[in-house]
Amino acid sequence: MSSTSELTKNDRAWSKLFDKFNILKTIDDNGYFEITSTQINEFREARLMTKFDHKVNLPKLFSDNNLAILPISRGAYVISKFEAYKDFHQLDPQIYKVSFPDYIESIDYENITSESIAINCAYVSGIFSDFLQDRELLPTISGRMSSETFSFQIRNTATSSYVSVDVANSQIEVDAGFEGSKSLSIIEAKNFLSDDFLIRQLYYPYRLWSKKITKTVRPVYLVYSNGIFSLYEYEFQEPRNYNSLVLVKHRNYSVEAVEIDLEDILDVLSRVNDILEPEIPFPQADSFKRVINLCELLAENEMTREEITLNYAFDPRQTNYYTDAGRYLGLIHKEKVSENRIPVFSLTEEGRRILALKYKARQLKFVELILRHSVFKKTLEKHLEYGEMPPRNEIVNIMKNSNLYKVEADSTYERRASTVSGWINWILELQR
Repeated sequence: MSSTSELTKNDRAWSKLFDKFNILKTIDDNGYFEITSTQINEFREARLMTKFDHKVNLPKLFSDNNLAILPISRGAYVISKFEAYKDFHQLDPQIYKVSFPDYIESIDYENITSESIAINCAYVSGIFSDFLQDRELLPTISGRMSSETFSFQIRNTATSSYVSVDVANSQIEVDAGFEGSKSLSIIEAKNFLSDDFLIRQLYYPYRLWSKKITKTVRPVYLVYSNGIFSLYEYEFQEPRNYNSLVLVKHRNYSVEAVEIDLEDILDVLSRVNDILEPEIPFPQADSFKRVINLCELLAENEMTREEITLNYAFDPRQTNYYTDAGRYLGLIHKEKVSENRIPVFSLTEEGRRILALKYKARQLKFVELILRHSVFKKTLEKHLEYGEMPPRNEIVNIMKNSNLYKVEADSTYERRASTVSGWINWILELQR
């Protein structure tokens, strides 16, 4: 059970709404509950209370009861046990190199700071044309628009059956649309990593534009982080079925050179010097890609723990773990600067210098920051010696002999060992 300190503003406001309107009982009796923006606004702004792009963003009462929320008009929503999200899957780990036009000066592809800039960069560098196999693409639609009216079927996770939902003039937003000779590709873009996404972000625009034009509508999800553009194309096999989407194509692209080989990693390993363990909790943050991504987000704005949790794909505990991981490596600074002494996280000067490096130099600098901690260095050496990851118990023994800060219980060593292996895997997977 979450402590009160781990509850977000959305958690607390939704708890009051669930109590006032007896939402859980209504869902148990009727299968769903409809709620208006006016009702939500009594406790917190509806715009902030209904935007859950990833499962991890859902308020505790929603996640505990397998609930999701979808808009059904400009000022109304339906809450039910919907299967509303889709996990990401990669089909092709290769990174394809593209060229950036020499004459373009208004986009700095080494400093992409927003989703709109990522979209523009992907367009002018030919990423969309290559991915969609269409050389005649032109930007045509973007921004907020009305969904108009349509109905669809969505899977109920409690009954495994499908229920009908009617939508009438809900507001939707399209990050970008590119039309070619045979199709219109609708782009949903994010500049942060996540395990899943809200299908609605692709489905509502897909239904709107499938009705408006005769060409095929192709839903595409773009994720940009750490110099890599990851594109996912989906197909709704049954247009009226929200859950019928399948991944039909996936590719990763980079404008920068990404060639790193084992010799580069061995060079860092041979020259790095051990440092004393900092008095910061040893990381429990298995995905090093997400450590980097958090640094990218903090490069734009300093944030409180709650701002990170509400705006990106972290739950409160993960926010703690990943900010601590960044602090452990000297990339993130934590300071209580606000009037109510709430901690604010920002990127350190070293973090800013590293993010300003080109792709290869940036990755190898991250490798250096990791390997200067002896527990990671020794584990990598064992991996290279064995040709595979050392057994978990051997990693734990290395940890116990590395003077880690406040790691005492065997169960804690076991959990933290997954971070050690996760970061070592990230290092070795850099080889292209």
